[in-house]
Amino acid sequence: MTQAPAIPHAETLLLQSLIVPTPGGIASRVLAKAAGGNVTLFAFDAGQGLTEHTTPYDALVLVLEGRILLTIGGKAVEAIPGSVVVMPGNVPHAVDARETSRMLLVMLK
Repeated sequence: MTQAPAIPHAETLLLQSLIVPTPGGIASRVLAKAAGGNVTLFAFDAGQGLTEHTTPYDALVLVLEGRILLTIGGKAVEAIPGSVVVMPGNVPHAVDARETSRMLLVMLK
């Protein structure tokens, strides 16, 4: 069953306006959630990140601005605006914002 979207239908929205980096922190906002996965917008202040963890699903990271270092299965992958990185399910990964950054995370169930 599909849940109601977290953002309005049939409306153009600027991604930068949907989330603002928090000084010294991380902000996130779910944009869409459905049985097949979800889409979450993240904003990281420089030096912030997510510690190593695993999820059972593949995910796509799309960097919108800034510079993010992803560590996926022990491999360092630098992602810049306009790039996309696949993080496979059940593989440990971490996120480290090298500068103030925004990224879109698409989880695929």
